[in-house]
Amino acid sequence: MPDKHGKQLRFLVVGGWNTVFGYGLFAGLYFATSRLGLHYMVAAVISNLIAVANAYLCYKLFVFKTKGNYLREYLRFNLSYAGLFAFNLAALPLLVNLARLSPLIAQAALLVVTVAVSYVMHNYFSFGSPAG
Repeated sequence: MPDKHGKQLRFLVVGGWNTVFGYGLFAGLYFATSRLGLHYMVAAVISNLIAVANAYLCYKLFVFKTKGNYLREYLRFNLSYAGLFAFNLAALPLLVNLARLSPLIAQAALLVVTVAVSYVMHNYFSFGSPAG
């Protein structure tokens, strides 16, 4: 396990980029869609689709550095993110409607929760061995 901490550091750096990218995309789309009278969840869905594709490439190339298996890993990666996204879709309206947080603050709070979970999921499932 000589690369264990290096991989964790790369995960945090790339995760930082993915967070800035995804949150910036959400914020930009939130402002754009709200001006059009659309619900903030439209921004959440669109930004998630784009951010996940960006995250997959960054994690594959720079963090886990796996070779080949693009389709299998992409499908597993999306399955991992589907669970995180389902959590986000359920929790975001709760934080906005019940806790009365703004959508931007609520989304930022949810990011904190998903970081550790996503590392474990990607390390052992998305980019792990074929057996899981």
